[in-house]
Amino acid sequence: MKISVVTASYNSQATIGSTIESFLAQDHPEKEMLVIDGASGDATLKIVESFGSNAIRVFSERDKGVYDAMNKGFRLFQGDAIGFLNSDDTFHDSGTLSGIAAALQDADIVYGDLNMVTDHRTKRLVRSWRGGTFRRNSFQLGWVPPHPTFYMRREVAQKVGDYDLSYVTTADYDYMLRALALNDFRVRYIPRVIADFQMGGISTQGWRVTLRGNLECLRSRRAHLNAPVIDAAFFLRFLRRIFQLRASGL
Repeated sequence: MKISVVTASYNSQATIGSTIESFLAQDHPEKEMLVIDGASGDATLKIVESFGSNAIRVFSERDKGVYDAMNKGFRLFQGDAIGFLNSDDTFHDSGTLSGIAAALQDADIVYGDLNMVTDHRTKRLVRSWRGGTFRRNSFQLGWVPPHPTFYMRREVAQKVGDYDLSYVTTADYDYMLRALALNDFRVRYIPRVIADFQMGGISTQGWRVTLRGNLECLRSRRAHLNAPVIDAAFFLRFLRRIFQLRASGL
């Protein structure tokens, strides 16, 4: 099974080298990385090209943000399955893609656990996000799987469609809700850390961004799950973040 990893980048010279190294270190032989770059003005493209790997394809042009870049990845990937790795994140270990490929033998969608770290040199843990088992009412209870661990077969991507660009910071939440809660795909949780997520992106920048993201998630639930004006998940998502901090020992 060939797995496509889509990495959206923009002025990522400080981090993308570590991202690519973690991809090339994967022991799964059937893999490709698509770097979808938003016309970076720094050394991002030079760093990507310096690896000289046939497993990496690069596309660079102006875009409308990270979710627009991800949508381009949907149209360009060649694998049997697809997932996304941020340009400032890494795979947790060299066996990650092999584990994903094995799980996809009898599943349509798989996801796992995520470590949120300060940086990729020290890997100091800030939050520990454990995916847990998906159930039909999971989204109504404030649950969502970690997006950097979410991989799906080509058929899933084709049926679910694109990321909805009307969501500024949570189009990934809306996408996974549509994929999981509105379909009957075979879903499997992999109880292992898939990726190390470096803190500091738009989705982790303070309480105002968190509140806006929570309101966007509520809009998705109202659109697809007939949620009321304010539902239990609006508050439960905050509580789940607190438990993630406790799980990391902070």
